[in-house]
Amino acid sequence: MFAANALAGTKPEQYAQLLEQARALLAGERDRIANAANLSALVAHALPDLNWVGFYLYDGQELVVGPFQGLPACVRIPLDQGVCGAAARTRQTQRVADVHAFPGHIACDAASRSELVVPLLRGTELIGVFDIDSPIPDRFDEDDQRGLEAIAALFVESLS
Repeated sequence: MFAANALAGTKPEQYAQLLEQARALLAGERDRIANAANLSALVAHALPDLNWVGFYLYDGQELVVGPFQGLPACVRIPLDQGVCGAAARTRQTQRVADVHAFPGHIACDAASRSELVVPLLRGTELIGVFDIDSPIPDRFDEDDQRGLEAIAALFVESLS
């Protein structure tokens, strides 16, 4: 159904293409596990220099690992720990150039050097976070943040 198509053009153009692929992939499906699984795979195969892409879902008390691509992950993350916890707690995207410099960083994969975590919000309700890691320091820039926030918003929209 979907092939790993090379994205072309500038980074914003590549994210626009990726968003269209994601939109087609989620069309008509409302199951959060199915959509999180497919989005994790799509992003992991479309973008270079990533070692972990996935979702942590909020269970009312903490973040619990959901569908992902990468090495086995931390199962539960309290909202007061790590980059994922910070994104969930503050309800703001966390773009971290060097995870080793982030206070309270949780090292699930020792190869991760930079991270971008987008909170998943429906209004003020926390659904979880979309977490993307890279073995490259300072891998993520503003274009990555905007593009991955758009994909996260599409995921939340698919749940309606």
